[in-house]
Amino acid sequence: MTAFIHHFAFEFKTGLRNPTLMLMNYLFPLGFYALMGAVMIPINPGFAEVLIPAIVIVAVMVSTLLGLPGPLVEAREAGIFRSFKINGVPALSILSIPALSTIFHALIVSTLIALAGGPLFKAAVPSSWPSFVWITLLTAFTFGSIGALIGVIATGSRSTVLWSQLIFLPSMLIGGLMVPLSLLPESVRSLSGLLPTSYAMQAYVGYAYGQATIFDPGISALVLGTSGVLAFALAIYLFNWDSQNRARRGHPLLALLSWAPYVVGIFLV
Repeated sequence: MTAFIHHFAFEFKTGLRNPTLMLMNYLFPLGFYALMGAVMIPINPGFAEVLIPAIVIVAVMVSTLLGLPGPLVEAREAGIFRSFKINGVPALSILSIPALSTIFHALIVSTLIALAGGPLFKAAVPSSWPSFVWITLLTAFTFGSIGALIGVIATGSRSTVLWSQLIFLPSMLIGGLMVPLSLLPESVRSLSGLLPTSYAMQAYVGYAYGQATIFDPGISALVLGTSGVLAFALAIYLFNWDSQNRARRGHPLLALLSWAPYVVGIFLV
C-alpha cells in the first residue's frame, strides 16, 4: 500500500510539473470553460442550462482521452514498464495509478467548474448535488478506463492522437454537449448513441437536474458503468510490458468490445 501511495503521489505531481499534462489537466479545460461562458451564453442563453455538466464532461475528456494515453505509450517505449515487471509491480497498478491520478486532476477542475458556474455565468446549478457528484465520478471512471485502454492498444504517440480524436471530436459535435440531443436529426441522434458523452449528459439532465431526457437516465448510467468496467478489464488483458515484445495476449481489435454497451444502448434508450 505504501508503494501504491508513493507511486500515486509521483504521478499526481507529474501532472502538475509536466507542461503538456498541466495544459491538458487544467489550462485547456478552464480556458475553454471561460470562453464558453463568456461567448456561448450571450449568443445562446439556453446554453446556461447545461453549461456546468457539458464543460465538466469536456474537462474529463481532455484529461483522460488526450492526456492519459500518451504518457503510457511513452513509458512502454522507454522500457519503464519492463523495469516495473522486474521489480514485481503488477499491471493493475501500472494502469490504475496513472488513471486515478488523471481522474483526480479532472475532479479538481470539475469542482471548480461546478462551483463557479452560477456566480460567474449565471449557469443553472444542479437540483441534486449528490446525483451530480456520483454521475461525475462515473463519467470520470468511464473515460479514465477508455484512456487507459487507448494507451495500451496504441502502437505509438501518433496512434494515441488518432484513437483519442476518433472519440473526442464526434463527442464535441454530436455528443449532446454543445447541441442538445433533442435538436439533432433522428439519424444523427442514433449515431450519438455510440458516444459516452450522450449517456453522461442524459444522466446529468435526468438525475442531477431533474429534467426530461431523450435517453433513459438509468440505462444511460448503466451503459456508462458497463463500458468503463469492460474498457479497464480489456486494458489489463491486452497490456504489453514492452513495445519490442511482438507476442500479445490478444489482438488490439478486442478493445472494440468495450463499445458493445453503446451498441446495445442504442436499442435500449
